[in-house]
Amino acid sequence: MICTLCPRNCRAERTSDKAGGFCRVPETPVAARAMLHLWEEPCLVGEHGAGTVFFSGCNLRCSFCQNFSVSQEGIGKPLPVPELREVFQSLVRQGAACLDLVTPSHFTPAILAALGDEPWPVPVVWNSSGYEKTETLRLLQGRIQVFLPDLKYALPAPAERYSAAADYFHFAAPAVLEMFRQTGPYLLENGTLKSGVLIRHLLLPGELENTRRVIDWVASNFRPGDVLFSLMSQYTPQPGASGNLARHVTRSEYRAAVQYMLNCGISDGYTQERTSAQEEFTPDFNLDGL
Repeated sequence: MICTLCPRNCRAERTSDKAGGFCRVPETPVAARAMLHLWEEPCLVGEHGAGTVFFSGCNLRCSFCQNFSVSQEGIGKPLPVPELREVFQSLVRQGAACLDLVTPSHFTPAILAALGDEPWPVPVVWNSSGYEKTETLRLLQGRIQVFLPDLKYALPAPAERYSAAADYFHFAAPAVLEMFRQTGPYLLENGTLKSGVLIRHLLLPGELENTRRVIDWVASNFRPGDVLFSLMSQYTPQPGASGNLARHVTRSEYRAAVQYMLNCGISDGYTQERTSAQEEFTPDFNLDGL
């Protein structure tokens, strides 16, 4: 295919065995691990964990990415549609609370084929960077029950500096609105998220103003009961990090962000213990489960 799935609009040729474009992966899905993952938000993990598939490649270049070997270095195993469907089915058989598809956007057509038309016994979660085209998201209508966008930036300067995407918010804001249009207000049953949008945001060290602007946008566009919001503190410095990115988020930074969120009337969702900012919470991408 000539790929125009994401805001990069590379128009690169991607075939079953030829990688291309900004994401540098083929049309056939490539994944680095499938597992029951216990470190998602509580409403997604249930008793046994979220049935998570970590897809390889990404349309961002986040210098702080904890999954760098997967997103940028191409680690992964090709999974034609029948094999990918079997991975999904295996996770369900193991007792997964949901199907958690991590960084799936550049494989949208193949993932939809693997899901098929029939409903799954657990919610299907679109766990993405938020840097999406609404046209691509519309292909998911009726097939995805939960959207889990990581709304990284509202300001262009850090978006360009850290992710090579100055236009990030220009695309991410309407993308999140499209996700909400598809699901409507979130639905929790016995503590499990059955449908809706859960917006994540990772506070970066030294970028409190960016976090405030993200919170402002969420508070201005959604009413209480519309979406869940997860304010994360788990930033972990990566090898070679410099400047602010060479340190963890401070306790005072995170407290200020939480207080600002509460002052803006956002109380549906999650905050995070600073102990989450540890490498042990990042899975080993060893192709297990594939």
